[in-house]
Amino acid sequence: MHSNELKHGIYERARSRTVIITGAGGGIGAATAREFNRHGSNVVLADIPALESNANELIGSFSYPAKAIFIAVDIRNWQQMQSLFKQTVEIFGSVDTVVANAGVMESTHVLDMEDVDSEGNLRESQEASRVIDINIKGTLNTLRLAMHHMRLPSTTRNAQPSIVLVASTSGYFGGTGVAAYIASKHGVIGLLRASQLAARKYNISITAVAPFFTPTAITSGLSERWKTAGLEANTPEMVGKVIFQSALDGSNSGSCLLVAGKFLRELEITRADLIPEWLGGDVKEFMDRAFNVIQETGGYQLPNIRAKV
Repeated sequence: MHSNELKHGIYERARSRTVIITGAGGGIGAATAREFNRHGSNVVLADIPALESNANELIGSFSYPAKAIFIAVDIRNWQQMQSLFKQTVEIFGSVDTVVANAGVMESTHVLDMEDVDSEGNLRESQEASRVIDINIKGTLNTLRLAMHHMRLPSTTRNAQPSIVLVASTSGYFGGTGVAAYIASKHGVIGLLRASQLAARKYNISITAVAPFFTPTAITSGLSERWKTAGLEANTPEMVGKVIFQSALDGSNSGSCLLVAGKFLRELEITRADLIPEWLGGDVKEFMDRAFNVIQETGGYQLPNIRAKV
């Protein structure tokens, strides 16, 4: 099992970096924005228009409020996301770090079979569609645009660019019953793994952070029961510090840090180490050879199928 202690020597790397944080109007995103700004970064707080006043109040409390702005955006909207990145470059000169934090959880159980109409037909889950659209499509939009702008030359960038995907322990475990959220966070971990070939190609660090229970707007229903049970919870500030570290480490692309109260663990290296025990050494050797063949040819060969008009 791999632990990962916070590395205090990286703090100076934050100076003069420009950071975009989605979902920065509150919770983990807001705490992450404060952490970057406290260490001298230019910070773009990106969130839905309804949270603009929250974000502006937050900026007013920053150590360097002149180095932070709010830009309203729906991460599902490609045009708005393009504008977010273009405005950031126009104002600050580059995009050095992106934290893909924005995400939602369903407010009703999407596997509730009692949700039927007057004729007994199961209703389509609009909640599930919304969660998957925001958490997967929105994160993929953020990831793609971040990589696009980071691969372009910049006169202000002086360090390796980085992207941090905010996943969840729900991206590794699935016992809580919130099916759409769990599926979407597994999707975020899939994006982490799938992005590493491109990350190496463009010299971008892409990592993830997987917080366990953290009291925020989307988890408020569990807070009191968690406290009564005597369980230690994260704080948004704790998670923000780990995101900050992951973004600036520079040597950890492909890693995912579990944040669970006092516990900080690296998940992806541990998973890789356990594959021989899980599948057997012979299967591990076979899989390694197979993946080497795929990577040597530049990745999985895509089917030559054109969509019918």
